[in-house]
Amino acid sequence: MFGLALLITTCVAFVGGGYWSLKKGRIPAHPERFLRLALGVAFFSLALSAASAFAEGGSAEVSSGLGLGYMGVALSTGLACIGAGVGVGFIGAAALGVISEKPSMFGTTLIYVGLAEGIAIYGLVISLFLLGRL
Repeated sequence: MFGLALLITTCVAFVGGGYWSLKKGRIPAHPERFLRLALGVAFFSLALSAASAFAEGGSAEVSSGLGLGYMGVALSTGLACIGAGVGVGFIGAAALGVISEKPSMFGTTLIYVGLAEGIAIYGLVISLFLLGRL
């Protein structure tokens, strides 16, 4: 699983880096070298994680219901954190605009940012409740 995450992260970083450098008008020096290096690291880590998964051998049988429960835990935490990040981004930008015009509103805007961040805490609490049930 770690290898898959590293593979996706490497590909996203490569595509994103190329996009931003071309958007700014810069041409990346030797992009094929970077691509080979990034893919080599990603596939090497994927192979290492697969080898460690096969080396365990005598693992216990896991039911599909338990797997779906763990997916629910991951989704509740992940989606709550993504939603909180989006909310804090919008509210934080608006709060900066308000504070720049009227500095006395700092406390009020801080409350709104805290409320948006509370969504992530609620998702974490729900995931802990779900883990307790599994």
